Amino acid sequence: MNSLKGKKALVTGGASGIGKAIVEELASLGTELFIHYHSSRESAEQLATDIRKMGGVAYVAGADLTSTKEVKSLVEKVSESFGGLDILVNNAGDLVGRKSLEEMSIEFYRKVSAINLESMILVIKEALPLMKDRGGVSIVNLSSEAGRRGWGQHAGALAYSTTKGAILTMTRGLSTELAPHGIRVNAVAPGLILGSSLHSVHTTEETKEKAIDNIPLKRAGTCEDTARAVAFLASEYNGFITGATLDINGGVYVA
Repeated sequence: MNSLKGKKALVTGGASGIGKAIVEELASLGTELFIHYHSSRESAEQLATDIRKMGGVAYVAGADLTSTKEVKSLVEKVSESFGGLDILVNNAGDLVGRKSLEEMSIEFYRKVSAINLESMILVIKEALPLMKDRGGVSIVNLSSEAGRRGWGQHAGALAYSTTKGAILTMTRGLSTELAPHGIRVNAVAPGLILGSSLHSVHTTEETKEKAIDNIPLKRAGTCEDTARAVAFLASEYNGFITGATLDINGGVYVA
C-alpha cells in the first residue's frame, strides 16, 4: 500500500472510534490527513499532533456536516491546505437514539437522515471539484451491516438502518456517475465493532454477547479491522474496484 504515500485525504468524524483508527491507518501508510470533527476538538488536535510528531502531515477543522455553509467552509480549508484531494472517507454518522416506528417522529427521522445521508451527499458534492480528473481518486463511504439487514443488532434502529441502506445505493450510483472523472466510489459495511461510539453508547452488553455468539469467527470486530478495509479500498492497487461494498462482520451472511 505504498501507493498511498503522499496522497491527500479527508476523513470526516476522524477524531474517535472508527474514524480515528482510519486516520491512524492512513497516516501509517504515508497519507497526508485532514481530520474533520464535530464536537471532539481536543481529540482531533491531539491526534494531529501525534501524527506530526511521527513526521506525518495532519490538519484539523470542525464543522456541522448537516450545514451547507459549514461544509463549504470545511472544503475551502481542505483546498487551502492541500489544493486537491485523493481520498475522501465519509465516516461521520450517528444512530442518535433507538426508536421504533411507533415511537419515531418525522423530525427524529429527518435528523438521523441529515446526519448519516444528507451530510455525506453535501461533502461529496462540495469536495468534487478537488477530486475531478485528478486521477486515482477514491471515495469510501461508511455504511453498516444494519444497512444490509434493514435492522441493527438491537431493536430501534429503523431510521439508522434506512439511511445506511441508502448509502449503499448512493455508492453504486455515484460509482457510475463519477467514473468518467477517474473517481472510484466504494463502501464498507461494518458489523459489530467494539470501540465504536455507536455500540459503546447504544448497544447493551447482553446484546453484544448474543451477537458475538452468532458470528462465525466468534469475536466482535475492532475499529482497526474497519480501518484496514478502508485503506485497501483507498489504495491504487484495487483500481478496478468501484461500486462495491466490503462487509466487515466476521462471516455473518446478510442478503
